[in-house]
Amino acid sequence: MPALSAADVQKVAHLANIELSETEILDVSNHLGSILEYVEVLDQVDTEQIEPLAHPIDVVNVFREDKPTEMLAREEALKNAPNTDGKYFVVPAILDAAE
Repeated sequence: MPALSAADVQKVAHLANIELSETEILDVSNHLGSILEYVEVLDQVDTEQIEPLAHPIDVVNVFREDKPTEMLAREEALKNAPNTDGKYFVVPAILDAAE
């Protein structure tokens, strides 16, 4: 695959809303060209017998089973709250009451 042209790089930069100087365009063109050459090498690898993977290592659920437990006492739940009325957490209003 041929290296990316300056026009290709300018188009991608425009789509990404990135401003590049002429020097940067040449640098990016060379870097992207190298990346595309490496991708061509990877395309040559025989993957016929390889099953597609969603993740390269086995992923297992590490969460505990969800079992009901006893509730905290109200006093225990509220003891570290910065502001309570003795029964509930008191937090700043985020919605206008008129709405």
